[in-house]
Amino acid sequence: MHKIRPYVLPIAIVLGLLFHTWCGLIRVIVPYLVFSILLLNFAAVNVKKLRFSKMDVWLMMYQIVVSIGMYYLLTALNVNEIIAQGILVGVICPVAASVVVISCMLGANRETVTSYTIIGNLMVAVMAPIYFSFIGTHQEITFLTSFLMIFKKIGTVIALPFFVALICQNFMPKVNDFFCKIKGFSFYLWAMALTITLGQTIDFMFLEGKENMSAIIWLGIASVVFCAIQFGLGKFIGYKYGDIIAGGQLLGQKNSAMGIWMANTYLNPLASIFPAMYSVWQNLFNSIQLWWHDKKV
Repeated sequence: MHKIRPYVLPIAIVLGLLFHTWCGLIRVIVPYLVFSILLLNFAAVNVKKLRFSKMDVWLMMYQIVVSIGMYYLLTALNVNEIIAQGILVGVICPVAASVVVISCMLGANRETVTSYTIIGNLMVAVMAPIYFSFIGTHQEITFLTSFLMIFKKIGTVIALPFFVALICQNFMPKVNDFFCKIKGFSFYLWAMALTITLGQTIDFMFLEGKENMSAIIWLGIASVVFCAIQFGLGKFIGYKYGDIIAGGQLLGQKNSAMGIWMANTYLNPLASIFPAMYSVWQNLFNSIQLWWHDKKV
């Protein structure tokens, strides 16, 4: 596994490019892959060690303040509304559920990553509906309706495997031990999910990239800039609190599929180009990190 994992992203990009139409059709299986990934990783988590930390507060404050702050700054500067919306949804976008896999491979603390995966996603479920109540194309949707729509997307993928793992730990220890033994298999499930997600992203860009090319180019530039900022700032915050890898991954690795869905549901659909392009940059950076980490080890 150590030998092949740095090449997973390039292979996923090639397969996604070649079979992007098929990836768009089979994207429905991604939530089941993510559920399995989280179940295997949550089974190995010591629930008693899960803590809400000061690092979590800083990571959430960045997402809340910078997302809405950049939106109003760009609109005040008369920047294209699509670009402002793209950055808004790209920054507030929740941390990827699969962040546990990459973070732990790079040496992050499993409990630290798991804690923010749960807390950070719940924060987005609350804050995103507030933002979308006065920004976007569907401001008539009530906060409660938006909250339930977003929570349904997040909760079933994040909360359900956590509670299943909790039940296994307390009432079915042999099943939990089995999950712990095969947790390395989550890497291959992540590789499958990554291929389908990137293929879906490429397919989406083929469909949406025919018009408004100027905005798409600027969204692509903004996505790579914010990818660098968020991984860099996350590592700085993580350094302050004793886990550089966790900080970088938790702020930098986004649930791009969720970001694309939020943009298509509440904002101008073209704004979803930002999280779509972001998914390419973040996975490219993760591939480089894995290669560098394996080289050092």
